[in-house]
Amino acid sequence: MNSTPDIVIIGSGVGGSTVAAGLAATGAEILILEAGDFIADRPENRDQRAIFQRGHFRPKEMWYEANGTAFNPGNYYNVGGNSKFYGAVLSRYRREDFEEIRHREGISPAWPFPYEVLEPWYSRAERMYEVRGNLGDDPTEPAHSSSYEYPPVPDEPPVADVRARLKAKGLHPFSLPLGVNIDAWMAKARTPWDAHPNSRDGKMDAETAALLKALEFPNVRLETNAKVTRLEAGGNGNIERIHYRKDGEDLAATPKLVILSAGAVQSAVLLLRSADARHPKGLANSSDQVGRNFMNHNSSAVIAVSPTYRNTSVYQKTFGFNDFYLSDGNGGPPLGNVQLLGRISAQVLKGSLSWAPEWLLQNITGHAIDFYAMSEDIPHPESRVRVDGDRIVLQWKRTNWDAHLELVSKLKAVLKSVGFPIVLSKPFDKRTPSHQCGTVRIGNDPASAPLDPYCRSYDHENLFVVDASFLPTSAAVNPALTVASQALRVADHIASKDLRA
Repeated sequence: MNSTPDIVIIGSGVGGSTVAAGLAATGAEILILEAGDFIADRPENRDQRAIFQRGHFRPKEMWYEANGTAFNPGNYYNVGGNSKFYGAVLSRYRREDFEEIRHREGISPAWPFPYEVLEPWYSRAERMYEVRGNLGDDPTEPAHSSSYEYPPVPDEPPVADVRARLKAKGLHPFSLPLGVNIDAWMAKARTPWDAHPNSRDGKMDAETAALLKALEFPNVRLETNAKVTRLEAGGNGNIERIHYRKDGEDLAATPKLVILSAGAVQSAVLLLRSADARHPKGLANSSDQVGRNFMNHNSSAVIAVSPTYRNTSVYQKTFGFNDFYLSDGNGGPPLGNVQLLGRISAQVLKGSLSWAPEWLLQNITGHAIDFYAMSEDIPHPESRVRVDGDRIVLQWKRTNWDAHLELVSKLKAVLKSVGFPIVLSKPFDKRTPSHQCGTVRIGNDPASAPLDPYCRSYDHENLFVVDASFLPTSAAVNPALTVASQALRVADHIASKDLRA
């Protein structure tokens, strides 16, 4: 069986769904292929024992380290991609993140364009994802051409108390820009949204904010449980055919345009596995950079405990601070971002401390507040995704770790100074994806980047890649809004041509 849409979009995460929403009004026939299915409205969605202790939603697959050690990755395959589980923080990269930045362990390279080029699409993406926020509290915030349309998600009283303590110390806590309708979310069940799946419950994710808008157009169609296995390039260099498998049947599509958005790992894997006689290193890979420059934020959970502090909050995740973002606070190299985690309950914590009884963990978490420290991972050509037969090999060369340890140390000192005598930390490893990106990056030079500044492949003029693969740097903020903004920019670029010609 074979279909002939104008455009095929592979993947329905933030990049794929947003580009679909941006192209829907063109009238082009668009087919979206998603390897997974919709997340059903089930009790497990808000059952923290199911999510964190039993791993109900974790994928049933194994990836491999370079030495052959297998591990279970935390990447999700469903309509909306990983955004169904994300913390809904929709931050802009700082203006400085688009420029070359010297870090303790090396250089974070400049983007092929400055912040000002992407700014109009940042504003559009904030409207599409109904971002709640407040400008003026974060000194590192770049210029906005428009303000947020919705006020920030309010602090719960115990969280407001800690925000006030930090502000009194001279720090600059600010309301996180969040894509959450808090009233709708809490009406369904009183849980955090961070790491909890969204079944149209109030979180603005790729499905609810973008895909559903695209599917309102009769020219846009979604196929679920459709796993793309190979792209086939023709003699003229264009991608001629997409091979995929659905319900045990091998199918194909022959579109005019292909937009790849399967995730930073799976997009690179698909291009590498599509190697042929003309492209022995894989498609879009004359630069030999596909799969390279893999980045994953250096990140740690930091839990501050005080016997005199009582945390009765439900969702918690409402503020962050960037006082160590552009420098270490003393004029030295940058350290990173600090933001609240979704509330860690005894049920959540037991997922990491299986030996501890929940009653004991409840005594700890009831007197704790939970933070997330995040530092930039610098691109490195030997940090890469490879394929070995049917295996996916993730060879992550972590960079800038000493800077991250200093960020965690400074955060601990700050929290102790505001009344939390016990502060514990735990780093996240590769089993917990922390904003994977960079494997099919954009750049001005086809010798060093697979994609041009509009995310089009230098090797195949009808192939675009719009997920976090394209990011040339990871910065130290959540990348979802940047991915969505570039997807809208790419959609406008594509729509400027006659797609049905």
